Amino acid sequence: MKRQYFGTDGIRGTVGQAPITPDFVLRLAHAVGRVLKRTESHPVVLIGKDTRISGYMLESALESGFNSAGVDVVLLGPVPTPAVAYLTRAQRASLGVVISASHNPFADNGIKFFDARGAKLPDEWELAVEAALAEPPLWVDSARLGKTRRLDDAAGRYIEFCKSTFANDLSLRGLKVVVDAAHGAAYHIAPKVFHELGAEVVEIGCQPDGFNINHEVGATHPQTLVAAVRAHGADVGIALDGDADRLQMVDAAGRLYNGDELLYLLADDRLGRDEVVPGVVGTLMTNMAVEHALQAKGVQFVRAKVGDRYVLEELLRRRWQLGGEGSGHLLILDRQTTGDAIVSALQVLQACVRSGQTMAELLQGLQLFPQVLINVRLRPDQDWQTHAPLQAEIAQAQTALGEAGRVLIRASGTEPLLRVMVEAREAETAQHWARRLAEVAAA
Repeated sequence: MKRQYFGTDGIRGTVGQAPITPDFVLRLAHAVGRVLKRTESHPVVLIGKDTRISGYMLESALESGFNSAGVDVVLLGPVPTPAVAYLTRAQRASLGVVISASHNPFADNGIKFFDARGAKLPDEWELAVEAALAEPPLWVDSARLGKTRRLDDAAGRYIEFCKSTFANDLSLRGLKVVVDAAHGAAYHIAPKVFHELGAEVVEIGCQPDGFNINHEVGATHPQTLVAAVRAHGADVGIALDGDADRLQMVDAAGRLYNGDELLYLLADDRLGRDEVVPGVVGTLMTNMAVEHALQAKGVQFVRAKVGDRYVLEELLRRRWQLGGEGSGHLLILDRQTTGDAIVSALQVLQACVRSGQTMAELLQGLQLFPQVLINVRLRPDQDWQTHAPLQAEIAQAQTALGEAGRVLIRASGTEPLLRVMVEAREAETAQHWARRLAEVAAA
């Protein structure tokens, strides 16, 4: 059975257009409640949200839908996605629900779920929910309706959890840190975490108004952070996205570090402390230099499909701890069950403080390969996989690049576009083959 509503990370779309409407979200919560009650007599669900104005409406719809199925609800208010994962586990709840569209603009929103362990749910569960959605609702009678309460100190509990992932014998004293919360879910949390660990904190992107989430700030607009670090003479800058599961960092020189570099830094830091790092999971888009550098240190590197969900699946299958994407979704499974930008930033800063080195010094042995990405618009009748001239050109490019580069061709999941990516040690080589492949694909 093919999923109708669930994508790679829950259900997402434009507010007011199906499926992100209050009537559908109410029915969704009711269906989820019915699925939960197949295995639990009295489930409890936690609901957190980011700072979008539509969160109020969708929160009310979820609450009503769960209550109507006989499920109790605990409201967390605005908290990061990873906070919901942690609190679901800490509160021994049946399920965690997040109202967020992550790095999307404010007009979008979405619903995603965590199981009782704070992990993302499998396809089978999502299919069960979609099957329940297709059935008529079964409203419980008044005596069996669910109740709702608010966890008033949700933010404080999560702040303490984040701090607990940082070494007890270290502090951030002496560091000036710019924290950009993207006007999102961590606006009242991230600055406190770094301040309480000793840093001098400069806040930007911490004034949400319901409409400005991710607008020219945060991990998707890191140049705002770069400018702020330079303007304030800060030692480091930390940018989160709207739901605080994505991270970008900047050093005192204004140099931006993406998820690929930070992932390598975390793995190399553990190796330097004689910890066992059997392997690291990246994606099809992870820079080839990371793969080569890790393999040179005896660490296996595996690529998953693009999306932190697939990185997580591969980590769990192999029982490894470290994985991530260039976008800044980093997974550190012995610290948190899902991507957590604050926890990831703390692990990077911990490596810097412990070693007495900057991010640039810790990464001086890693030189990223140039990557060239060209989008080619496809005709409705065009099948790139059976396009013989393109396949021949791909084979020729890969032969020419050898082990010093690679070609990645993939179709967009949301637009009629073919994404042509070439990576090579030399920028000119990458540009040459990317242009040739794009020309052949468009012909």
